[in-house]
Amino acid sequence: MSGPGSSPLAWRDDLSAIDWDELSALYRVAPLGDKSAADLKLVFGNSMFRVFAFGDGRLVGAGRALADGRDCAYLCDIAVHPTHQGRGLGKEIVQRLVRLSAGHRKIILYSVPDREPFYASFGFRRMTTAMAIFADQAKAFAAGYLADIGPKS
Repeated sequence: MSGPGSSPLAWRDDLSAIDWDELSALYRVAPLGDKSAADLKLVFGNSMFRVFAFGDGRLVGAGRALADGRDCAYLCDIAVHPTHQGRGLGKEIVQRLVRLSAGHRKIILYSVPDREPFYASFGFRRMTTAMAIFADQAKAFAAGYLADIGPKS
C-alpha cells in the first residue's frame, strides 16, 4: 500500500524508532482523543504487539494489542492519519494485529461507536457481557461507549 507520495509504507514495531509526540499528534488528528506522549510510551511499552506505519518518513498509522500469550489479546488504539484514511491502512493494521494475536483463545477489540461494521468484516462480533469502568463515566455515556443496564445493586 502506498500513501500520497506514492512511496510504499514502512512497517515497524521497534519502540526506539517512535517519536512519542508524533504519535500523540496522530491520535489527535485521527481523531481518537488527546493522548499524551508519556501515556502512549507507557501503554505501547506494556503491549505485547504493536505496529507502526510510516509513509514518506511520517508516522501515518499505529495500533497495539495487549496480550497474555495464551488466553486473551485485546486490540486497541488503532489510528490512521486522515491523509491515509480510506486507503486500506486501518484494515492492514487490524490484520497484522490479529495475525500477531493468533493462538490466543479470544481476541477482543475496543471500538469507537459506529465503527463496529468495519471490525465485523474481520470476524469480530459484539459481546453481550462486556462491561467497563471509565475514569469519566458521564463522558463515556455521552460518547456512546456505555449503555445503562438498569438499577445498580
